[in-house]
Amino acid sequence: MKKAILLAPLLLLVTASAQAQQDGRPLSFDEAIRMTLTDNPEIKALEYERQAAVQQKKAAAGLRSPRIELNAAYAYMGQDIDVDFNNLKPGASQLAGSILGPLVSGGILPPSILAEAQALMGADWAMTLQERQFGTVGGTVTLPVFTGGKINAANNAARLQIDEVDEKGVQTRGALISELTERYFGLALAIQVAAVRKQVLDGMETHLEDAKALEANGMIARSERLYAEMYVADARQEYIKAQLQVETLRSALSNTLGSDQHYMPVTSMFMLREIEPLSHFQTLAAEQNPIIRQVDIKHDLAQEGVRLQRANFMPQVALMGGGSFYNYKVTNMLPRWAVGAGITLNLFDGLNREHKFTAAKHQMRQVAALGEKANNDIAVLIEKLYNEMRTYHDQMPSIDTAVMFATEYLRIKDAAFREGMAPASDVVDAELNLAQKRTERLQAAYYYDLMLARLLEAAGASAELDQYSKRLTAYPVRFEQ
Repeated sequence: MKKAILLAPLLLLVTASAQAQQDGRPLSFDEAIRMTLTDNPEIKALEYERQAAVQQKKAAAGLRSPRIELNAAYAYMGQDIDVDFNNLKPGASQLAGSILGPLVSGGILPPSILAEAQALMGADWAMTLQERQFGTVGGTVTLPVFTGGKINAANNAARLQIDEVDEKGVQTRGALISELTERYFGLALAIQVAAVRKQVLDGMETHLEDAKALEANGMIARSERLYAEMYVADARQEYIKAQLQVETLRSALSNTLGSDQHYMPVTSMFMLREIEPLSHFQTLAAEQNPIIRQVDIKHDLAQEGVRLQRANFMPQVALMGGGSFYNYKVTNMLPRWAVGAGITLNLFDGLNREHKFTAAKHQMRQVAALGEKANNDIAVLIEKLYNEMRTYHDQMPSIDTAVMFATEYLRIKDAAFREGMAPASDVVDAELNLAQKRTERLQAAYYYDLMLARLLEAAGASAELDQYSKRLTAYPVRFEQ
């Protein structure tokens, strides 16, 4: 467990006014994370996107199954399909007479044969093969046997798309946690800055009352009192601006939480006494940064695209069969079912396949180059965030010293003014300087937490931020009220 520092009363939530104390339900940081990762619209959209990707994978798996189709057709032709051999009768009659006549007269064949031949010649030698209107209801079955790897590529791509959506979800959740940190602790900072501004206003008003009393006793000039009144007005304006900033950030926090309700942060900003070295976060980022992982998945998808285009050079083999279940006036000469196998091989298509295959290989190389750049960019980002976070941490001792000095300096100048030994401007400057140092202390803690959140986001470990806030111990420096 890491030892850490919590900025205790310094960073405890101080309300800007009695109204601010009443506004909003108390909300801890871990509860805010749970709400964000449940109710934020981006999370809901990601869930729908993943469900769509799962269905696409199931659709790709169906490519291996036989394809069964039901079909029905009805046709009405201009005329029946007929065959007419009547024009052959004269020749056939002459041929039959020349052959059968001698055989009958010679007693080889009975005379009835001639009668039958004559009856045949008198018959209509036309027949209808298919009536002009007919209909059929049937079905076909097609089973792919060999597609050159197209089906395997489609299934692998569908699986990779689910992985890509999952990594996109990690990226979105990390970004939302960073956004929540910015707005949650930003609201805490704004409330405390408003409290500082209120202290400045109270101090200025007290100083103005003292100035009025000293002017009445003839100890200071009228200009000194007017100077104090001017800065009271400025302090009041700064306090109003601070209150408006609180309300703005309150709405921003509710938006991140996916809620219409207003909330009051109750978790203190924190600052770690010790933290892992830079190399630790760089290693984490190389292994689990969602952007890098998405680039890796896109590279795998590009490889499947190459396999898909390569399959176009291979023959396509399928088994097929079909039959009709119901026929309306369909000729009996037509078979009612058939089975077989088919093979298709594209010999030439204007070099379309070759160009698409080459394009797919270039796309794979492009993704590989982007992956290299992404790794370098993330490594630089990790170093930048880590150094910024350490900078805010290392500022705290000097800021503490500056706050102590500013507090003592204000006490001295206020006492001197009461004795008529210092002008009002010295007291005003001392009051503003103390307010500035107190604000710097608050801002250092805020930006430390924000940089830590972004650092963990870049490392793909945003989920650990909540654990940091739960395992910390109090920082002994107190906020001078």
